[in-house]
Amino acid sequence: MNYNALVASISSYTENTFPTVDMNVFITQAEKRIYNAVQIPALRKNVTGITTANNKYLACPDDFLSSYSLAAIDPTTGAYSYLLNKDVNFIREAYPKPTSTGSPKFYALFGPAVASSVITTELTFLIGPTPDAAYSMELHYYYYPETIVTASTTWLSDNYDPVLLYGTLVEAYTYMKGEQDMITLYNTKFAEALTQLKRLGDGLERQDSYRSGQARMPVT
Repeated sequence: MNYNALVASISSYTENTFPTVDMNVFITQAEKRIYNAVQIPALRKNVTGITTANNKYLACPDDFLSSYSLAAIDPTTGAYSYLLNKDVNFIREAYPKPTSTGSPKFYALFGPAVASSVITTELTFLIGPTPDAAYSMELHYYYYPETIVTASTTWLSDNYDPVLLYGTLVEAYTYMKGEQDMITLYNTKFAEALTQLKRLGDGLERQDSYRSGQARMPVT
């Protein structure tokens, strides 16, 4: 299902034609509800960066929402060392002096960056101890993939469009202040589709038959 097909389906189901700006809001709101409920491959991104010696801060990517992992790559051996996620106060307590340097072991989400005394919307990591050299850092993180509104098709629309269809219907019919029984129906269908997507994203894609055994129904 592409963007045009989704729009046509919403108009057909609701028997209503919405302004494009409103339709796009329905779709993007549904996408965010879905992306915050299920961890699917489309939500993962990988980037690399480099620390600066004697600088305990590391900038987050512009589209960063949360981290899966952060690893420091030894500049000499190329070995990966995964940092442990901690609170800022833990790192401050463990390394009270910024001049305490070494190989990075911990990281924390510090907060918005400050540029020319102005707080920006971008986040930064606090590294502990303060890096003693320029380390390559590999970050796996969660972000919102490009919406179908601008991409025309997405992983979600290509691989499991029922959840996108019913999620958008919930938003559209709520906007219409539609009949309660229909809102309940669309919410139920959306919940069913979301459960099936969670089976894929949070279940099947996190196991295999070698480790977990084949899926099977109990025999009575």
